[in-house]
Amino acid sequence: MNVGVAHSEVNPNTRVMNSRGMWLTYALGVGMLHIVLLSIPFFSVPVAWTLTNVIHNLGMYVFLHAVKGTPFETPDQGKARLLTHWEQLDYGVQFTSSRKFFTISPIILTGGIIPVVAQQLHRENIEQVVQEALHASGVSVAELAAVATTVKPGLALSLGVGLQYSLSLVNRHQKPFIPIHHMEAHALTVRLTHHLEFPFLVLLISGGHCLLAVAQGVSDFLLLGQSMDIAPGDMLDKVARRLSLRKHPECQSMAGGKAIEHLAQTGNQELLTFRLPLQQYRNCNFSFSGLQNLVNNAIVQKEKEEGIQEGEILSCVKDIAAAVQHAVTVHIIQKTYRAMLFCIKNSILPSKNATLVVSGGVASNQYIRKGLQNLADTNDFALLCPPPRLCTDNGVMIAWNGIERLRAGLGVLHSTAGMRYEPRAPLGIDISKRVEEESIKVPKLKKIRWMAS
Repeated sequence: MNVGVAHSEVNPNTRVMNSRGMWLTYALGVGMLHIVLLSIPFFSVPVAWTLTNVIHNLGMYVFLHAVKGTPFETPDQGKARLLTHWEQLDYGVQFTSSRKFFTISPIILTGGIIPVVAQQLHRENIEQVVQEALHASGVSVAELAAVATTVKPGLALSLGVGLQYSLSLVNRHQKPFIPIHHMEAHALTVRLTHHLEFPFLVLLISGGHCLLAVAQGVSDFLLLGQSMDIAPGDMLDKVARRLSLRKHPECQSMAGGKAIEHLAQTGNQELLTFRLPLQQYRNCNFSFSGLQNLVNNAIVQKEKEEGIQEGEILSCVKDIAAAVQHAVTVHIIQKTYRAMLFCIKNSILPSKNATLVVSGGVASNQYIRKGLQNLADTNDFALLCPPPRLCTDNGVMIAWNGIERLRAGLGVLHSTAGMRYEPRAPLGIDISKRVEEESIKVPKLKKIRWMAS
């Protein structure tokens, strides 16, 4: 790979970027660091892993400040070959393919989001995004009825950028301010695309969240259950990464969850069966980390059987994808089934013509959606889902939540004194313990599995 040969000028870091020895040395160094941390008696395994990741992320942060040009050849480098990655993010030198790459480079380099980089990208783009939205709508700031902004929950540094900008706009133009709960916005998006009255059951499934709640009003929610660890989208992405699906010829350009869904279409889910989590608890809480561990163990076993190393593609990868997707679907259906029965039993929802709303990025998985449709049909529920573009995080849902609150006169502030963002914030009133205390039985797994198939 030649780095930065556009305009016939060689990038000053070509030799560095092409140096296998440098990257091998870095990888070995991180590995040795982790071993040293594990050997310290008073460091637990989670602490050692956390410190290793923090130090690795700091290394990648330095990388962004040190390496100039682009890590692949593009026709639009121009002066960018003389600027570091961070300078390009700061000053917006790159456009088109290179610009897009640098927007996601921290995620590619570290396998996750670096909060300080996310904060920088927010700062860099927020003004332009707002101006483009105003221009596209043909509305000036003076004509706005109010300003709605996400203040909870989420990454603290990113929330801070949005809140600071919004408060500046509000104070400058003397507009009402409407603070928005991110998950409330997801739950109410469906009312933008469908005529739907309260109350209704909401299942939010994404890469960062998994919860069941009853929407009784614009700001009136009952939380029935939520994930106790990771979210389903996060788990599917991690499984895809462990299976090295980016190396699979059919999945090279796909996100992890999408790759699992694609391969599962031609896989045999019956060849592998995973024990479902939380079977001993009659509640509506979810757990996906234990399921992920079972899947990882199965992958290791299959690699031994086929005599291949981690990073190589298993011959049974499609069957594993199908089995994983099926297990996630069954787990979600089982908990949602109990939520339906609980709500009907306690007259929280009408016994006939109730509605289940499913939103979040994972809601776009057609296999999971089909299973939930079967569940809804079985219990005489209507199933509603926002269009895919509104299922993932987006600004439209925040604006709509603001409209809902403005119409209802809820949470519309004319003074922003003391306004703060909240990285962690529950949705509504938590009645999950009450759900568990009622110990509601759901049909046996055989029927649940049939719904998911």
